[in-house]
Amino acid sequence: MRFGKLKQKTGIVHINKLWCKGCGFCVKYCPTGVLELSKEYNHKGYHPPYVKHADQCRLCKFCEVICPEFTIYVTDEEEENHSA
Repeated sequence: MRFGKLKQKTGIVHINKLWCKGCGFCVKYCPTGVLELSKEYNHKGYHPPYVKHADQCRLCKFCEVICPEFTIYVTDEEEENHSA
């Protein structure tokens, strides 16, 4: 039996900028450096993150887990492309 090469999972990061309080945990602890804090302000006066390196997301969902305001969620890129 032959096994094919394992395909690396990739994710799509979704950020609700309105809820963000700019703590930066998602940026600091992302293992692949996907996120960066924006220079722009949200309506609360905080700098929300933005996706700087979308192709680096490995679907670990750590940003989702570490966010104290529940502003981030990650979806599976492959599943999202199939449902479209």
